[in-house]
Amino acid sequence: MNQSHNKRPRGGFLQLPASNIKVFFLFALSLFFTYAGITHFTNAAFYVGIMPPWIPAHLELVYISGVCEIMAGIGVLIPRLRSLAGLGLVALLIAVYPANIHMALNPQLFPDIPVVALYVRLALQFVAIYWAYTVTRPDPQPVYLD
Repeated sequence: MNQSHNKRPRGGFLQLPASNIKVFFLFALSLFFTYAGITHFTNAAFYVGIMPPWIPAHLELVYISGVCEIMAGIGVLIPRLRSLAGLGLVALLIAVYPANIHMALNPQLFPDIPVVALYVRLALQFVAIYWAYTVTRPDPQPVYLD
């Protein structure tokens, strides 16, 4: 009988991914979004200022998105919530994309940010979506040979 069936998942209760690179990017994702969520409360004026004028309830949405980022940032570290939290981050990144478009199309409203950075940010959103999705997908089940 192969004893590897009885081994605990790597990382114990965290059930870390098999790949060290995936572990690194999972923790980086968690830190990035938890920190970003906190800044929605410590620097709400910035986030309100980047929202397109046609979106209502700016401050309320900034706070809601901050809470969602914090919850998902922590959630990606909880194995039972990891996939759901990752999908939540993907949805959130898509939902906030209009703010990035607004910034790129109205650079005069953001004179402290280089125009090229506003356009790079548009592309980086897709990188962030890929990052959130891939590191929160479950590892394929190992195949044990007897």
